[in-house]
Amino acid sequence: MTTARTYGQMCPLARSLDILGERWTFLIVRELLLGPKRFKDLVDPLPGLGPNRLTTRLRSLEDAGVVRRSTLPPPAGVAVYELTERGEGLREPIVALGRWGLGLPPSPDIDPKTTRVDLILLSVSSVVAPDKLAGLKEIYELHVGRETFHVEIADGRMRARSGPAPVRPDLEITCRVRTFLKLIFGGTRAVDAVQSGDAQVTVGSSEVVERAFDLMSGTEIDYPVYVGM
Repeated sequence: MTTARTYGQMCPLARSLDILGERWTFLIVRELLLGPKRFKDLVDPLPGLGPNRLTTRLRSLEDAGVVRRSTLPPPAGVAVYELTERGEGLREPIVALGRWGLGLPPSPDIDPKTTRVDLILLSVSSVVAPDKLAGLKEIYELHVGRETFHVEIADGRMRARSGPAPVRPDLEITCRVRTFLKLIFGGTRAVDAVQSGDAQVTVGSSEVVERAFDLMSGTEIDYPVYVGM
């Protein structure tokens, strides 16, 4: 691939940055780590990017074999962008970078209302101990504030995905953003949140609720900046 701007070095990191180093590119890949997205679904969470620049960035990622265009199967049947196998290889480094940023104090210029729980969970879910996931195959659908997303557990991995679960979930739960953040960061027990009415369970037994939040809070790092929102 020939790029207009390049570091001109054979270093693997430099060559990676020739593709990924442009502003907004990492955040486009971040969105696609949550699953295939329509063009509009990429514009909305990245309002500072703009449609024209997004088109340019997507074209560059397609040329590099990181992203491809596809069509979702019926009944959706809509055109989407999704990560290729090469693009999926960015999951570990990007999620690791997100984990690193979780504990950083936010700049005063950042609007706390831009907090997205699906992105926090994208980072947190990667630190769950593999032995906790062994042999487990479950899907949790979460309605947190205005967000709807789901968590898939299979093949020893936990992954956050955009939108409702593709099949009937093992757990469906609704709560406010503050409640969810306290459940995964602040030491609030899921059973207490349910009993107090702060969280409403539509689908799932108490056993599944406890297991789900034990997994989703599977981190020993403290992030008080989020709990204090």
